[in-house]
Amino acid sequence: MTAGLMVTPLDGWIAGRTGAAGGCMTRAELEAYQLARLNATIAQVRHMSSFYRRHFAAMGANGLTCLEELADYPLTTPADVMEYAGEMICGSQGDISRVVTLTTSGTTGKPKRLYFTSADQKLTIDFFGCGMSTLVGPGDKTMILLPGERPGSVGELLFQGLLGIGARPAAYGLVQNLDDAVRTMCREEAVCLVGVPVQILAMARYWENWGKNSWTPRCALLSTDYVSAAIVSELRRIWDCEVYEHYGMTEMGLGGGLECAAHEGYHLREADLYFEIINPASARPCPDGEYGEVVFTTLTRQGMPLIRYRTGDISRFIVEPCPCGSRLRRLERVYSRQAGRVYFGQGRPVTMAELDEVLFTLPGVVDFTATLITAGQAAELTLAAEVLTEALPLDKSAILFAVRQLPAIRIAEQEGRLALTAEVACRLSLAPGKRSIRIVDQTGKEAQSAG
Repeated sequence: MTAGLMVTPLDGWIAGRTGAAGGCMTRAELEAYQLARLNATIAQVRHMSSFYRRHFAAMGANGLTCLEELADYPLTTPADVMEYAGEMICGSQGDISRVVTLTTSGTTGKPKRLYFTSADQKLTIDFFGCGMSTLVGPGDKTMILLPGERPGSVGELLFQGLLGIGARPAAYGLVQNLDDAVRTMCREEAVCLVGVPVQILAMARYWENWGKNSWTPRCALLSTDYVSAAIVSELRRIWDCEVYEHYGMTEMGLGGGLECAAHEGYHLREADLYFEIINPASARPCPDGEYGEVVFTTLTRQGMPLIRYRTGDISRFIVEPCPCGSRLRRLERVYSRQAGRVYFGQGRPVTMAELDEVLFTLPGVVDFTATLITAGQAAELTLAAEVLTEALPLDKSAILFAVRQLPAIRIAEQEGRLALTAEVACRLSLAPGKRSIRIVDQTGKEAQSAG
């Protein structure tokens, strides 16, 4: 443990959840708890879910004798959730207090539906409260820049979690007007901001150029989308604030993992979720420290448990001990998705994350879109940068120069397989969803998105 660095509060919270004596938890105790919860969850879904009864028909009924045996069970995919969500519910519909519908990209456009009981949501509230205690304490004003209008929405659950630790949450919602958002932040003297990376970056750049005020936030938590190092760097430069990253998705119950003050990976929510890293091609577990696809199993979910759910996220377990001294597993920052890679011929792939790293360093850029038009072996990539105002000119050549720093793009252009175009607009869409490379064919028909 590094001197002066506190152990993540998730350690004590998870130790209490697992029943560790004296609130001090060993890895062996945590893994014994996880094994027991895995067996209970598998028994639960076999008894109550018609989907999992079919899905596990070839598996023995004796349960797991060790964590490694879970790798023999079949994976659950997003396509399974799209098709069979209703058959995954355990219990009656009357037990469900929240249904979340997620739209999907691609040709089918069929949505995913996730079902949660009030007890499931209570666990998320508790996780949010514990996790936020890394950033704020009693009395600290925290501005929630996430959807919170509906009961059970992410902003509302975070609001409840903050109340539970004595902080003062201020529900604002997604940023639609930068001037209002920045003025509210300064008027409320918010010490912490929680929101979408591109929206908080836009606020910081607006504050820097027009709304500069003596008030600056002490810290920020970025969530809901990939967090680029360029955005983190800009927030630290403009506000001199500490920036934390959260990892989660709706399928996890919103909360999956959170950085500690060491900022060296996400400490995982191991009392409620069991994580694996698998080889995307073979679907077999990767050795610790090796990159692969993140897979998780819910351990305490009542409404709609998920067993070995494929996230599509690419990461690895960090094998070295965390400087904070935590015993929890850490996941390296997620940079890309398995399906989020664009290839130009047989060359190296390009991801939205790589585009983020080179374009968010440009002055005034608060967001951008990337559209790839394919035509046989050739392709055209259009990058449309969004800037705060036309008063801050951004030359198109600066955009092209920046993306040509990526070897895959530079080589594909030199070989005549890729044409680049750039646009600059002051429209400030501030899109809150997951950003991705939009891929269309020459007729304009959308094939997929790569994020």
